[in-house]
Amino acid sequence: LGFREIVVPTLIEEDEIYKQYGPQAPVILDRIFFLANLERPDIGISDEKIDQIKDIIQGFDSPDELKTIFKKYKLGKINSDDLPEVLMTELGIEEYQATALLSLFEEFRELKPVPTSLTLRSHTTAGWFSVLQQIQQREDLPIQLFAVGPKYRREQKLDKTHLYESWTASLVIMTEEMSLEDGKRLTEKIMDKLEFKKVNCKIKRATSKYYAPKTEFEVYVKHPETGEMIEVGDAGFYSPVALARYDISNPVFNLGIGLERVLMIREGVEDIRELIYPYQYQEIEPTDEEIARMLEIKKEPKTKAGEKIAKKVKKTAESHKDEPSPCEFEAFEGEVNDAKVRVRVIETEEDKKLVGPAGFNEIYVYDGNIVGVPPEGWEEYKFLKKARDNGINTGITYMDAFAALAASRIEEAIQKGEKKVKVRVPIVKSLGDLNLKLGKSARRYITNNKKRIDIRGPVFTTVLAEVG
Repeated sequence: LGFREIVVPTLIEEDEIYKQYGPQAPVILDRIFFLANLERPDIGISDEKIDQIKDIIQGFDSPDELKTIFKKYKLGKINSDDLPEVLMTELGIEEYQATALLSLFEEFRELKPVPTSLTLRSHTTAGWFSVLQQIQQREDLPIQLFAVGPKYRREQKLDKTHLYESWTASLVIMTEEMSLEDGKRLTEKIMDKLEFKKVNCKIKRATSKYYAPKTEFEVYVKHPETGEMIEVGDAGFYSPVALARYDISNPVFNLGIGLERVLMIREGVEDIRELIYPYQYQEIEPTDEEIARMLEIKKEPKTKAGEKIAKKVKKTAESHKDEPSPCEFEAFEGEVNDAKVRVRVIETEEDKKLVGPAGFNEIYVYDGNIVGVPPEGWEEYKFLKKARDNGINTGITYMDAFAALAASRIEEAIQKGEKKVKVRVPIVKSLGDLNLKLGKSARRYITNNKKRIDIRGPVFTTVLAEVG
């Protein structure tokens, strides 16, 4: 639209507020953050302090050099973050000694902030006046500028539309002739480009003193979810009185748009805090894909041989899962870390099968729930059918987790010099029973939202390993 971007100062002197607001300034200053400095102290070095320093620095004999360093620091000739390094260099000491030396002086611990007249801008207008004062001498009219940046406002309360720190897109037009209707049309055109077709420009009853009387208007658009009209901008002509204090004789139109409010409306968010600080105000709602990624096998083999054992255990169990018991099947025989190992999948009880009915269940995430789905028979249950058809398959079966646990335990047994290790998983009731772990944020979400983790099932699988 012919506007050029420019940087407007963020740090504003208190005097600027008085020049712009006049008698209203004291009230406005109440919403402004003032900056403060820590005044560097005068540091004396007594005989007692010298004795304390000698306890830290053996043979210390440089009190005059230390006094000189502290004097330069007081005068600003040494930066604060450089002080420890200067002490190390000038006194020939180590970093821990410099730190211990500084800790002896209460003057550093007793520093208190001293207020200054410098403020954080509470509105971009606070900086526009001085910018326009300079630019009018360099450029011909019309001057059309815009700036995007933060403002800081000491709000009396933080709520769904107010923050201490927020961002504003602000523009100014300095020209010889422009009407308020021109300003409204420009505002509507800009809001249209921001995808707001219906805009309500409402003249304020009480005009801010830096605006000319009856020229300030607020810009409202409708929130798509609540239907509430939300103020997203403020506009008007700067007061001729305020402009005169900056030697500006031409009219200036200003428009400021709150970017967080624009975004919250476009995104359909009702609370601006949820948009800007989601980690604090927004309820965690991980997707099924995210929950699936947060589900992991807890204990896994660490060696190539261990990984091979896990694969062999799973393959053996899968090949003979329905064999009647008592029975046993060799899964692996070989060397692991120079130890001979024989691994079998067994079932010693009579009238069973090598693997229980849930041994090859698959784990799905559906609508925030974690469920175990059997290879067959799931068609009879609506929820399992939905999970199977529409959920996210984690790629983990019960046997994957069990085989990894068995291989990991075998590796541990070899390290400890044990000759025999038996790993068995009976009925699974929780993730821990099955050698699985879930990220804290996913678990918290499931608990807080009354979702469920249902992986119950009879696995009844045993691995027996002999070492030696």
